[in-house]
Amino acid sequence: MRTLLRLTDLQPSDIYEIFHIADEIKMGKYTDFLNGKSAVLFFPYSSIRTRVTFEKGIYLFGGQPILFSNDALDKKEDLKDVCGYLNNWADLIIVRHKDIQLIEKLAGYSKVPLINAMTDRNHPCEILSDMYSLSKIRSNFVDDKYLFCGQSGNIGLAWKEASQVMGFELSQCCGVGYEMEGVNIYHNIKDAIKGKDIICTDSLPAGLLNDFRDCQVTKEIMDMANKHAVFNPCPPFYRGEEVSDEVIDSEYFVGYEFKKNLLVVQQAVIIWCMTHQ
Repeated sequence: MRTLLRLTDLQPSDIYEIFHIADEIKMGKYTDFLNGKSAVLFFPYSSIRTRVTFEKGIYLFGGQPILFSNDALDKKEDLKDVCGYLNNWADLIIVRHKDIQLIEKLAGYSKVPLINAMTDRNHPCEILSDMYSLSKIRSNFVDDKYLFCGQSGNIGLAWKEASQVMGFELSQCCGVGYEMEGVNIYHNIKDAIKGKDIICTDSLPAGLLNDFRDCQVTKEIMDMANKHAVFNPCPPFYRGEEVSDEVIDSEYFVGYEFKKNLLVVQQAVIIWCMTHQ
């Protein structure tokens, strides 16, 4: 049994194994992998892409998704007792909750695999999916130079986790005071974009837009990146804020196509977790 809490818990070989499983799923393997099994999911009602792809992925494997709001884990009942009962019936637990420590605690009590579907500190499945997508269109995605535009939050920190595991170069463009530790920092997008291949963004709270006024990604900015650079914003993105309207409609944008793979990569994570003791 394995859990997926952080990308830094993995080795590069684990990530490439997940990619290989995803390829096998596309070829029609594992169709009945979850036949007769139940997956318990804890998700906020606002979740769209991650929830849809996990639920559909379980259904396509012949499994039963059982959904709860994630605030069910914030009740007075001790998590040890919650897991004590779920261990009788669940074959898999998938949790999206802001507090990674809560998910870690839950994983410690669970006798079945547990997958972190997002916290305030990271988003491992999302970044695994993006790396898998990049591996399909780049000659060697770990040789590319990455730029993350946004504050220190779950998306940026997840890209940092990925860079630590896979060894690619990661820089951040952000307003002053929003830096991640341990990466190259820029405060102006015109300086940051030079020499970069993969540009990623995260949306910003309305109150921070002015602090990031020198970090917006536009088509003009993407023209200054390396040849064949790609633009991969994390959804939800907001046209006219962290990204311009025209860059989303440009040839640089790969977001819609990349997110197709979220389904198969999350299915691959399920298999990877459930087939290793």
